[in-house]
Amino acid sequence: MKKTIFALSLLSSVFVFSQEKNNKPQEKQIEGVVITKTKKAVEQKADRTIFDFSEQPQLNNGNVLEGIKKLPGLVSTDIAGMMYQGKMLEVYLNGRPLNITSNELNSFLEGMPANSVERIEVITQPGAEFPATSGGAIMNIITNKNANKYLTATYSGNYSFTNYDKYRSRTTNSVNLNARNKYFGWQLNVGQNYRESMLNGQQDELLTSHTDRYGRGYFAKSGLTFDLGQDRLLLNYDIYHNNNDNYTLSNGHGDLPFENNPKDLREAFYTSSDVAHTNSLRQEAVVTYQKRFADKSQKLDFQFGYTRSDSKFSQDNFFQDGNFAASPYLPINSPTNGLKDILNNKSVMNIANFKVDYAQPIKLLDGGKVSFGGLYEKQDYDTESFGLTNLEYQRQTASTYLEFQAKLKKFDFTLGSRAENYDISGVTRYFDKDAKLVEANLIPFNKFKFFPNASVQYNMMNQVYIAANYNRKISLPSISALNPNNVTFSGPSTEVNGNPNLQPTIFDNYEIKVSAFDYAFIGYSVSSASNQVAQIIRKDGRKLFNEQVNISNMRIHNFNVGLPVPFMVFSKPLSEIMKFNFNPDKINFMYLYAGYQKHEIDNLNNKGFWIFNIMTQIILPKDIKLTANYSYLTPKAGYFYFTAEKPFNNSLDITLTKKFMNNRLTLSVFANDIFNGQMMQVRSNPPSGTPVMISSKYDTRNFGFSINYKIPTRNKLAKEDPNILNSTKKEDNGGVMQQAQ
Repeated sequence: MKKTIFALSLLSSVFVFSQEKNNKPQEKQIEGVVITKTKKAVEQKADRTIFDFSEQPQLNNGNVLEGIKKLPGLVSTDIAGMMYQGKMLEVYLNGRPLNITSNELNSFLEGMPANSVERIEVITQPGAEFPATSGGAIMNIITNKNANKYLTATYSGNYSFTNYDKYRSRTTNSVNLNARNKYFGWQLNVGQNYRESMLNGQQDELLTSHTDRYGRGYFAKSGLTFDLGQDRLLLNYDIYHNNNDNYTLSNGHGDLPFENNPKDLREAFYTSSDVAHTNSLRQEAVVTYQKRFADKSQKLDFQFGYTRSDSKFSQDNFFQDGNFAASPYLPINSPTNGLKDILNNKSVMNIANFKVDYAQPIKLLDGGKVSFGGLYEKQDYDTESFGLTNLEYQRQTASTYLEFQAKLKKFDFTLGSRAENYDISGVTRYFDKDAKLVEANLIPFNKFKFFPNASVQYNMMNQVYIAANYNRKISLPSISALNPNNVTFSGPSTEVNGNPNLQPTIFDNYEIKVSAFDYAFIGYSVSSASNQVAQIIRKDGRKLFNEQVNISNMRIHNFNVGLPVPFMVFSKPLSEIMKFNFNPDKINFMYLYAGYQKHEIDNLNNKGFWIFNIMTQIILPKDIKLTANYSYLTPKAGYFYFTAEKPFNNSLDITLTKKFMNNRLTLSVFANDIFNGQMMQVRSNPPSGTPVMISSKYDTRNFGFSINYKIPTRNKLAKEDPNILNSTKKEDNGGVMQQAQ
């Protein structure tokens, strides 16, 4: 009976979404008017999953981080970064790696309005053309809109509020301008956001904190494109600025200097008021030249990119009061009481790269293609604390790749390899226990390695296939993990440190997946990692340590399944359903996702956990669309060196959307985390030291509305141009999305 129900559900999904089988963008010109087919909300490809943000109000009504956390199969935590279907994610923005993780990544994504994102591609099987440093998988955030001939503009705005201990507001605004003349096309996307939020934290019995957070972000993305015959020259410049203040009132229990003597630490109970300032500026410039041929599948691209990222972090103390625990219970006379710059840290990162990619069809079996190219990249990263440069990090990477694709009847084959040479070196400086300055060289990493990849896909019928994949990848420690300076709130009983001696992680990734009509799928994957970078939190006496370490060997197993269920399957016979030509935007359906994940670490007995996600769409009268999204992650399970005491995900979000003025105006009203169940509470399982209970609660329950208005143009025959703010090698329609670096 269960098999019959499953078969009927899958079959009904096939019928409902069969109209999408030729859903690649197709344009038909009728009297100068362009008609483009509806985008898919979720699209399963052999090597990636694509989530459309632009047409899904439940994803684009807040900041990017909030939208990402709603994606089925994705786990995002403050303690261990992001994973998708069991694979650690390397985060890219418009095809270029961000090179940041953990708290800095969360702050960056919080500063980006979700309505500035067009789509997110999670590349679960990066091929040889992607750098081997992509690790387990790539999440590519694509932020542009399409450019049009003549001037067009789109305004997007969002307002939301929370009301826990007090009322807090969040606003975002952005404008996208597009134009083209007979010489060139240009595009400008600018925006800002302001957000007030709350964070309550508990670190064992050592620290209880309440933080008021104020974030201000600005961004501008610009692009120019010049058509040179069949060829194209692209110029891109992006800038992102975030300025955040966190006001923290904390109660703690720790060891403080007695009579201001740092060598005489005694047990004390204290209350402290502090403010932390973070100011970051990220700038990116890219020049791309695309050589095109009579055969559109033959391509030659040259690209030069430069990225500079500056970050400043400081912490001021307003007051610190309390008493020492032992007789005579003297009051604390803190040397930092009312002082500025208890912490004063800076960092600067510079990355320059040049890459070449070439592809052409070849006669191989029933048809094939060959791709090859190379990349040279140089990265410098320096950190500073109170004027002392305590880390100088340099990395040079030279790589080349060769990949073949071929078809044989119902089989598709891919075989490739990437060769990369790494030269990593640097110097770290620190003060020892005797306040003596020590300078030491980082552990060098100078190696040449091959990274093979292979896949085979059997096409059982049109848009129904089974695929098996393998690849070997490497993940270099992120700059935020290497940073020896603390860039988060610091209290007397807390010590946060990066580890400049972290070693790269080597991954062997295996996956098998069955997919039907881009929506329904079932798959299993395992990722075997050597020297996996992980965070540990431990307690030693009355001091809590937050550190980064390498795990010698680790495996992550993941089973996942996704299935769309149209509601009409319960009310109409299949013979009647077969007669319909459905548009997913116009029907009532439910999308079900379930995934099981288990982390295997030597000398640690981790239990697996389940991830559940249910997304429901209901069309109400007056074409009002109701979208509900519920996500849940089972507790009492192991996540790296932590055990989740409460579920990371436990939230219900509801969005109501209505379009007006011939679809030019879209208005949405939303409520996120309605039952206020989203929080993190974990127990650490450090390889040494005492375990610690950690919890954090953001004000995730919020309410608001969003608006998207496409300002009309009098040029009714305006024809869409390809995107010019980014491009991808995967597109064959002449687009210019910059592929992963």
